[in-house]
Order: sequence, then C-alpha cells, then structure tokens
Amino acid sequence: MLRVTKALMLLTDLAFVGYFTITGLGLIPLEWAFADYTNPLMADWNWSFLWIDLLASATGLASLHLLRRGSPSGPGLMLVSLVLTMASGLMAIAFWTLRGDFSLVWWLPNLYLMLFPVPAIVCLTRSRPSFTAS
Repeated sequence: MLRVTKALMLLTDLAFVGYFTITGLGLIPLEWAFADYTNPLMADWNWSFLWIDLLASATGLASLHLLRRGSPSGPGLMLVSLVLTMASGLMAIAFWTLRGDFSLVWWLPNLYLMLFPVPAIVCLTRSRPSFTAS
C-alpha cells in the first residue's frame, strides 16, 4: 500500500510545484479557473495555499528520498507531508462548501488531496511507537 502512496505522493508533490508555477506565470485559461478567479481577494486566497502546498511538497520529496536510502527519518517525514497535503485539500473543500460553489473541476482535485493520504496516515500511525509523558 505504501508503494502506491509513494507514487501518488511524487505526482502530487510535483503537481503542487507545477500548479503554482503555471498560476504564477498566468497560464491558467479563464474557462478552467475557479469562480471569481480575477477577484484580487480570491487570488490572495489561492496564493495563501502556496506555503502549505510547498511545505507538503518539500517534506514529501525529502521523505521519498530518505525512504529510498533506508533512513529511519523517512516514515515520519512522509507522515508530515501526507497530513499537510490532506489539510490543504480539506481547507479548499471547506472554503468551496462555505461559498456554495460545487464545480467538479476544483472539487475533484481537492477531494483527491484530502482523501488519498488517509490509508497511509492510518498505516504510518499504527506502526509508530507510542510515547507516554514521563
């Protein structure tokens, strides 16, 4: 199961970087854009995801590198990346729900971001040692 997650993480982490590159260059056609895309407040909302998405990408790519090398830090960093990715998708879905905007063009990718990490998060947290306060 983690093999599938690793492949999805790689694609997702590269897609995060690609999305913000394309957005920054203004290459998203308006017919593909989300509602009110040209509204400065909505543009700010979109750019507010830059840091969580790039942090998810950085930790994800680093974890894949560490896992390939057999580093014991890999699974923990993978967990961080997956939680950040899930949070990013959840934040977007919550926003679109509050606005009453149900465009599948934007819902499907964000549902993916929210849901694909869940099985691996469960797997990684089940196999982690429990820590107790001393």
